[in-house]
Amino acid sequence: MSQASDPELIAHLEKQGIDNRMVMGHPAGLFVLFFTEMWERFSYYGMRALLTVFLITEIGKGGWEWTNADAMQLYAWYTGLVYLTPLIGGMIADKFTGFRKAILLGALIMTIGHASMAFEMISPTFFYVGLVFMILGNGLFKPNISSMVGNLYPDSSSKKDAGYTIFYMGINAGAFLGMLLCGYIGEKVGWHYGFGLAGVFMLFGMLQFYFGRNIFGVIGEKPKKQIVTDIDEIAHVTEEVETPAHIVRDRLIVVGVLMVASIFFFFAFEQAGGSMTVFAKNYTQRVLEGNAGIIFKWVDAILTIFPIVIVSWVLYGLGKKIYKDYPLTIVFTAASFVIIWILGGWKVYREFSLEQTEVTVSWFQILNSFFIITLASSFSKMWEKVWNPSGPVKFAMGLALVGVGFLVLSLGSSSIPQGAKEASVSMIWLILAYFFHTTGELCLSPVGLSYVSKLSPKRLAGLLFGLWFTASAIANFIAGMTGSYIDQISQTYSMSIFFLIIAAIPMIAAVILLILNPKLKKMMHGIN
Repeated sequence: MSQASDPELIAHLEKQGIDNRMVMGHPAGLFVLFFTEMWERFSYYGMRALLTVFLITEIGKGGWEWTNADAMQLYAWYTGLVYLTPLIGGMIADKFTGFRKAILLGALIMTIGHASMAFEMISPTFFYVGLVFMILGNGLFKPNISSMVGNLYPDSSSKKDAGYTIFYMGINAGAFLGMLLCGYIGEKVGWHYGFGLAGVFMLFGMLQFYFGRNIFGVIGEKPKKQIVTDIDEIAHVTEEVETPAHIVRDRLIVVGVLMVASIFFFFAFEQAGGSMTVFAKNYTQRVLEGNAGIIFKWVDAILTIFPIVIVSWVLYGLGKKIYKDYPLTIVFTAASFVIIWILGGWKVYREFSLEQTEVTVSWFQILNSFFIITLASSFSKMWEKVWNPSGPVKFAMGLALVGVGFLVLSLGSSSIPQGAKEASVSMIWLILAYFFHTTGELCLSPVGLSYVSKLSPKRLAGLLFGLWFTASAIANFIAGMTGSYIDQISQTYSMSIFFLIIAAIPMIAAVILLILNPKLKKMMHGIN
């Protein structure tokens, strides 16, 4: 797409002093944020994929042999706090540091956290200190990078949703590779290597953002009140004050309703690192023999190499446009890709040289990211060209689909006897569940980020992104705590009933949201 075809976007970029070079029809800055977020998600999800498995694995295999309930509770506190600290991080950036400094400081703190976790075999204290650093660093990083994506586009731009979807693909490419490689190395080589590897890429992400920071013009430099210097800025601020108070209030109510709906979604969706991990470890047939083993090796090899090829191609596109002005950004990202290619090749080679194929527990978690990488652009095109329902309808679709995923698991686990500690259910049920969860996530998550950005008054953007993540914090905490009852419920009733309960809750929320849709649409006052 030529630059001239979107004069409104070009004018917006020039007004903010942002580099107006385009990659795939979007500002080059979007792709610098894409890679920064990609490596941060690599580290977060790489570590998260290992967390529950590590805690419940036998001491003889290097784990801590915790009970499912204890592991789920630590998981609940950790994932809950990871999403709660962005509220404070958003405020710090809005009031004191600006987005950019907050992102860099957060990345540095998380790198230290990963390094600390890599020493878990010396003392458990390192493990807990690492978790604390990860929680604090994430708080500074997470809300502010999302806010920066929103600032690259004017609010009325039809490309804003598509921009968030591309950014979301970066999130998932990182999550995918993190769970795949950290999970594999942690489970098959050594837990501390898995935890440590996650930190290496966090460091690369921080360096590539630091050296590319000038591509963003004035965005994220300092809090708004200190950069009202030129006429354009003053006009921008005045124009915002003129939005009538009742419209601002109505839009904020809609944001609030969508945030509450997201709690019901993520309560179910975030069972992935909790009860679904327990299901994968203890109740799923993971040792494959004969043809099944060979087919899996080939599928796994394609899954390993294909995403690396795609993100390498994105990097090549960005490098062509900005290497001359921002060489170190491209150099550090390219260096991290060299390591990824080596690790990916080694993993594939090692698997093909083994007689027996044992699927790692963390492998199942990559399915979510794999489906996102393969389906994201289709959803983005569907919203842009075929059918673009209102935000609340998309949210209701997301809630219904995550419910369907758990109905599938409930059906798959119906053969497990009441109170059984182990079983060998086919992998297909987990694969199908992850497919439905992902289609649900594509209807809700990127759309949610985009609506928070569009409906929020500019001066509150950081705070509202923080609140969006607070809703996720509540959902993650409830998800982990609910997951801790998996043994209790499956002993009293059955595993199938446990998944049925989780399916029902988001489905009820979806119906309520559809009923409220006409009213919510009116309250958005023209923003869709």
